[in-house]
Amino acid sequence: MERYTVEQVADLLGLHVKTVRNYVREGRLPAVRIGKRYRIAKEDVEAFTGVPVTPPAGPAASPRAEVSSIVQVDGLPRVAMDRLSTAVLGALGGGPSGVRVQFVYDEEREHLKVVVLGALEESAQVLRLIDVLVRP
Repeated sequence: MERYTVEQVADLLGLHVKTVRNYVREGRLPAVRIGKRYRIAKEDVEAFTGVPVTPPAGPAASPRAEVSSIVQVDGLPRVAMDRLSTAVLGALGGGPSGVRVQFVYDEEREHLKVVVLGALEESAQVLRLIDVLVRP
């Protein structure tokens, strides 16, 4: 029986690792706990999604590069932050895009941090969009 880690399931489904862990803890996605880690059967992932699972590539696969970036924007009013976050999330289209974006905003200081994680080209596109949106 083929089993995946939480991280592998997150990659397969295009979800954040914390989301998959929450599904497991809530009982929505069956898993076996081995020590401090969960293992999830391929059949359970397929039952959860309703589609066949393509297993993660093994060591023979070509190298895969990812990037993590933090963009800091100071002096950004709440309205501008809402507009920026809406534009970025809209550009991602809500589906798996090879990139994950999170926003952390301090309203008192008008300080925004945008965390971009994922594939190089898709992350570069998100960074270019942010650049265009924050230019005066």
